[in-house]
Amino acid sequence: MQNASPAVATGDRSAARRAVTSSFLGTTIEWYDFFLYGSAAALIFGPQFFPALSQTAATLAALGTFAVGFLARPLGGVVMAHYGDRLGRKTSLVASLALMGAATVLIGLLPNFATIGVAAPVLLTVLRFVQGIGVGGEWGGAALMAVEHAPPGRRGLYGSAPQMGVPAGLVLATLAFLGMTLLTSPEQFASWGWRVPFLASALLIVIALAIRLRVEESPVFVAAERRGETREHTPVLELLRRHKRTVAIAAGSFIATNGIGYLFMVYTLSYGTSQLQVPRGVMLSAVLVGALVWFALIPVYAGLSDRIGRRRVYLIGSWSLLVWSLVYFPLLDTRAPVLIVLAVIGMANGLAAAYAPQSALFAELFPTGVRYSGSSLAYQVGAILGGGLAPLVATALQEAAGASWPVTIYVAGICVLSLVCVLAFRETRTVELAAATEVVVARE
Repeated sequence: MQNASPAVATGDRSAARRAVTSSFLGTTIEWYDFFLYGSAAALIFGPQFFPALSQTAATLAALGTFAVGFLARPLGGVVMAHYGDRLGRKTSLVASLALMGAATVLIGLLPNFATIGVAAPVLLTVLRFVQGIGVGGEWGGAALMAVEHAPPGRRGLYGSAPQMGVPAGLVLATLAFLGMTLLTSPEQFASWGWRVPFLASALLIVIALAIRLRVEESPVFVAAERRGETREHTPVLELLRRHKRTVAIAAGSFIATNGIGYLFMVYTLSYGTSQLQVPRGVMLSAVLVGALVWFALIPVYAGLSDRIGRRRVYLIGSWSLLVWSLVYFPLLDTRAPVLIVLAVIGMANGLAAAYAPQSALFAELFPTGVRYSGSSLAYQVGAILGGGLAPLVATALQEAAGASWPVTIYVAGICVLSLVCVLAFRETRTVELAAATEVVVARE
């Protein structure tokens, strides 16, 4: 049986609800900030910060700065997780949110190349790096706060709160850009309209911080602290000594989910508008529909993982992504709005199934003293190998071939890689979170 956390066992379900709400809202806002950058990189940063380059080269340069955030994410994950495993989840979560908010607002205020020259792309890259530090520490802590507060048999569902924050952040970011696209002329959007969503982040960050500061520390962490299990001087070194194989397999399982997620959220916009010449509003609307479907299905699949197991649901998602990757770009290439929407809905379904059980699964793979470090490092390494590279690789492959079929092969390849890693997992649904157990990967 799954263990009940101390807070839940004593009937304090309000603490669990606050933790879930905080995880969802905080993650939503952090990913809103992160996706704003992705949308801007696909639609506006090329001519704003790299005007001397050709359209394709400028897009590649803009997506290159987007990838910088992924290089920073493991560093953010390691630093925040170190303190999260030693001092508590809450402190690290507050710090990560503040970093992300400050960087996002400053991007909205950053002069472009025409105003300050080469300093503009340099500062843009630095601020993107800071964004990566912030978001690198967010997911692991938010996931653990939700999962470690969960009542018996509900870890998958409660753990879906930060997972839902990802498509929710995408919805907000897409709505923000779509709204500014509709409310401004192309000239106004290029001049100042794209900055408004970045500056609006300031208010969202204040609200999220106010909520997060009221959340109680994870009861599982508090219990482990009392037993002296959180005193490991360097949790990351302990993790890599004892659990490196689990980290590697968990990271590999996430490559396809994250890579396809960023193709879905970032490259689709760039490809549709620049290569297929589909109107920006059509592409933004299609991505918005896909994000809403993704958001709605995550709790469905998460709840299912509480009943039939994390591994089984993760496999459903992994197989779905592999199959749909073969038809995704052919559907986009039709340029038909209905088929474009169908493409993103199908991909959103696979993403939801693969992503929904991940918070609970990754938390269940590691003992409490290194759980933040293990979950964060696996997630962020998978993000670098998947999401950080995917838009760049896809753009380069499409440009080299003048067609989308090499991108389809690339996506199918990472799906196969992740599927093999998912097959290596054992079922974790009944693991006791409070137990300082070894990892539960097959043949560890």
